[in-house]
Amino acid sequence: MLRVVLAEDAVLLRAGLVELLTRVGHEVTAAVGDAEELARAVDTDRPDVVITDVRMPPGFRDEGLRAALDLRGRYPDLPVLVLSQYVATAYATDLLSGGSTTAAGLGYLLKDRVGDVTDFLDALDRVAGGQTVIDPEVVRVLLQQRTAGEPLRRLTPREREVLALMAEGFNNQAIAQRLTITEASVVKHSSNIFMKLELDPAEGNRRVLAVLAHLRREQLP
Repeated sequence: MLRVVLAEDAVLLRAGLVELLTRVGHEVTAAVGDAEELARAVDTDRPDVVITDVRMPPGFRDEGLRAALDLRGRYPDLPVLVLSQYVATAYATDLLSGGSTTAAGLGYLLKDRVGDVTDFLDALDRVAGGQTVIDPEVVRVLLQQRTAGEPLRRLTPREREVLALMAEGFNNQAIAQRLTITEASVVKHSSNIFMKLELDPAEGNRRVLAVLAHLRREQLP
């Protein structure tokens, strides 16, 4: 069971998430509608994980994300899962940059992912367990836009598959399971990717951040 603080201004979605989380055995200690209430709830309840929308009142810009970053600054071990209505790679990178030196989990998912209950709950568990989770649609858009560019075109099709899963936050073991290959093969492909893209072969959040930063750079005209 996880103790969850939820911040979502859309009343129906907030109620639906509370019902879902409660049904699977988690405790929602607070369900709030703006960033200020989120901060107060975390200070009071000290939850196991926070779920927050990016855009929150009063400005409906990135108040939820900024609140999450502020909370991570005050509680470095606090896992945070951020939900977004749109593909916005800058938000994902900001989130990871703000917490890449800690071991606590971080996640950035599109709200559409909530509709796939299994994927959403898996992502929540992974974040609460200290892993990094990036929505596959964010990664897909970046790769689709730049697969013909340098140096991504130097990657083999298999290396692109490994890169996509790496950017989503999966470790070598999980990548091997999803691609039905050995973990040794994943290590070999990863080494080739790091070499071709000149990336830091660090583990965890720093590895994901390096991949996202590279993909964003390649996205620029």
